[in-house]
Amino acid sequence: MAAGAHTSSEHKGSVEVRREGNVAVVTLRRERKRNALSTYMEAELLRALHTPELTSSRAVVITGGDTVFSAGADITELRDMTPAAIANYYRESGSVYEVFAALPQPTVAAITGYCLGGGLELALAADIRIADPAAVFGFPEVGIGILPSSGGVTRATRILGPGRTRDLVLRGRRIGTAIAEAWGLITEIASAGEHLATALTVANELAEYQPMTMSVTKQVLDASINASQSASLVLEQIAYALLNNTAPASGEPR
Repeated sequence: MAAGAHTSSEHKGSVEVRREGNVAVVTLRRERKRNALSTYMEAELLRALHTPELTSSRAVVITGGDTVFSAGADITELRDMTPAAIANYYRESGSVYEVFAALPQPTVAAITGYCLGGGLELALAADIRIADPAAVFGFPEVGIGILPSSGGVTRATRILGPGRTRDLVLRGRRIGTAIAEAWGLITEIASAGEHLATALTVANELAEYQPMTMSVTKQVLDASINASQSASLVLEQIAYALLNNTAPASGEPR
């Protein structure tokens, strides 16, 4: 089955983009399937990331709505694919996780309910993660003979460290918000039912800063993960010089 082949009515309108001031809000809208990330839905999300509403924004919030973030990828589509077809999938709709992670704007995930498998991989691609107390996180892939493959292992290792990532991935375990916050998987636990409102508050704070400052700083943060200490220090200094030369004069709005 080719990536993006499913276009049934249950997929139509599966991703919504709206603006709230300077913030673009991206909402997954496949609630009946617990926002399972089909290849069609990934393609819709990829298109959403290139809409004018999003590209002209100064911060982005991604959410699954009021009851669930995403219960994971719709792996039934991929089961019969050949290795060549799988490789093509990662070049097409499967690239959405990396495209989202590389957005120049700061990104905030507003999470409630299940945030599992591909859903957790999408959340990990955000800069900041805000969770409702009822949120549940995990990588259940080993239970069906596969592994997280859209950046989940890589990003979890960088965020949690190798020990906790092995515990999460190899055991296929699910954790609640208390453990997720203690491990650094999420940034903040919101009050019940306030995950989206809290995420919007954070996004609006981020939107006050200069877009170039946010973009360059994100690139430095990403590059520093794999750079040596000396290379990372040089990168910081060059980025500082660039931003200092383009920063607004003292007293102007940020």
